[in-house]
Amino acid sequence: MPKRTRTTIWRTLATAAVAVLTAMFLAPAAAQAGPRQSEPVYSYADAIRESVWVDTGLDEDGDGRSDRVAADIVRPAEPARQGREVPVVMDASPYYSCCGRGNESQLKTYDAQGRVVQMPLFLDNYFVPRGYAFVGVDLAGTNRSDGCVDVGGRSDIQSAKAVVDWLNGRATAYTSRTGTTRAEATWTNGRTGMIGKSWDGTIANGVAATGVKGLKTIVPISAISSWYDYYFAQGAPLYDGGPDELAGYVESDDTQARCAAVQRRLADGSPSSGDWTPLWTERDYVKDAAKVRASVFVVHGMQDLNVRTKNFGQWWDALARHGVQRKIWLSQTGHVDPFDFRRGAWVDTLHRWFDHELLGYDNGIDREPTADVERHPDQWVTSAAWPPRGTRTAVLRPAAGSRAGVGTLGLRRASGTETFTDDPRLSETDWAAHLTTATPEKAGFLTAPLGRDLRLAGSARVTVTATPTTASAHLSAVLVDVGPDTIRDYADRAEGITTLTDRTCWGESTAGDSACFKETRARTAAVDYTVVSRGWADLGHYASATEGVPLTPGRAYTMTLDLAATDHVVPAGHRLALVVAGTDKDLIDPPSTTPTLSVDLSRTAAKVPLVGGAAAFARATSGHAVSAAPRILDGLRAPRATRHVPAS
Repeated sequence: MPKRTRTTIWRTLATAAVAVLTAMFLAPAAAQAGPRQSEPVYSYADAIRESVWVDTGLDEDGDGRSDRVAADIVRPAEPARQGREVPVVMDASPYYSCCGRGNESQLKTYDAQGRVVQMPLFLDNYFVPRGYAFVGVDLAGTNRSDGCVDVGGRSDIQSAKAVVDWLNGRATAYTSRTGTTRAEATWTNGRTGMIGKSWDGTIANGVAATGVKGLKTIVPISAISSWYDYYFAQGAPLYDGGPDELAGYVESDDTQARCAAVQRRLADGSPSSGDWTPLWTERDYVKDAAKVRASVFVVHGMQDLNVRTKNFGQWWDALARHGVQRKIWLSQTGHVDPFDFRRGAWVDTLHRWFDHELLGYDNGIDREPTADVERHPDQWVTSAAWPPRGTRTAVLRPAAGSRAGVGTLGLRRASGTETFTDDPRLSETDWAAHLTTATPEKAGFLTAPLGRDLRLAGSARVTVTATPTTASAHLSAVLVDVGPDTIRDYADRAEGITTLTDRTCWGESTAGDSACFKETRARTAAVDYTVVSRGWADLGHYASATEGVPLTPGRAYTMTLDLAATDHVVPAGHRLALVVAGTDKDLIDPPSTTPTLSVDLSRTAAKVPLVGGAAAFARATSGHAVSAAPRILDGLRAPRATRHVPAS
């Protein structure tokens, strides 16, 4: 099988040492620039493997002693012998023993002495030979850690923060779970970068929001920024279960029996009503964005319907308001790791990011475009800033069309009403497939075919004024690109990728921990429309997030729905559409009644972030086509090329 290695050359330590000495003593002084890239000069096979248990200062499981969390460490032996300190790449996860990490669901494995043999993913295999330590932390209540899982709350976050504190000499750790022999982190300079997908990346967000010193960067992939927005959309329930069920899913057997009280608190604090409670305030990291000291490299799939993209959008905007250094990748996938949709470029970029943020190498990554966006499967463009410079909010207004039930979308305020009846059997894809036809479960509004491309970038909001016929109602607002395209098939079970049988290698392997992983390719679908962004709400929460109320039939209510962040180009010849409807099947749960809603068009509008704002919308919908001249992407005349990696 083919193997591909993300290294320029594999060298023995002796060869590397000779090269370093030669550079130091024989090169002219003027030519001695600082290093730009860490190289794999250390032995992974001979790396030090150890485990420590860090005191969190909490007693969530109520056993009368402070909870300790397990941190498994793989670090190069050579720097320690030379008295040199190394930085840390860290992934704190609840999944190391229950569910696995990565596309191949890898677990931690241990030898007979309890030393870690396999760490999931490629991070230790790749970065330890390059002079980093890798630390895999078991969140409280999981695998070999004490305590209880509290799903993004104090215990979860303190699990990981305590390890960062220990790495920086501010916390106590021990060589065993119950022993008294202390472990000191004398081998590290404390500079830590946290990374992880989904819950792991969420923990990175939460720890960064504490402002902990020593955490220099985080790389949250498909991560939550506010746990309320994982379970609810402005009062509308997204999932049937709650955080108590999720805690029970990942907790280890020996801690679960002691954590019933924590699970009760989780259940009581997350009522199915969708009301915002103190539990959700504790698990809202966005409110603490001002405390973030670390740089943030966000990665998210724009069709992620697990951790929906509102989570990255509101986090990104909050970090921007506080001047946090940021970088972002946005793919066409669902809930997928970049290692599985853009592997070569991802490993190269992550390597350079950690070299810059943790080793201080001036490799220029901070001067490159802020955003990489997948415009078509495996076709990426860049933006110098994100959202791009010149992005402005355009207020788009729906209007009744010449045919009942098929309206128009433009810049002028209109009068009139449109009516629809909630049908929980139908979803956004059903609505989008029948946009040019009047159907009773939706109100649809379309532009004329565009005369030029129109780019949406950022988070939209849709204000709806609706009169229900029953005491409860849910709303959905969906933006749709109407026209043929080929996209990643995010609706497939694998959410936009196909896993192959061939493996490529990304670092150094041992007998118990292979650095070779199954390759993937884009799984595509030909479509006649693309759902660009969506948002949902319970109309009973129109006045307050903290308490929903029964609706009065026949009374008009106004509510603004937050739509998911996105970056999408509606090409010339296509149409942009807005759908307003009720239950979005499989994405929100239905209300307790089946309402009919009348939408007041004069008090309904979509605020959409467009590159060029309302003027760009006016030009695109004027009916005048433009020539297909090369477009400038935020000052860049072409996307940055992806570095090709030859097979070896």
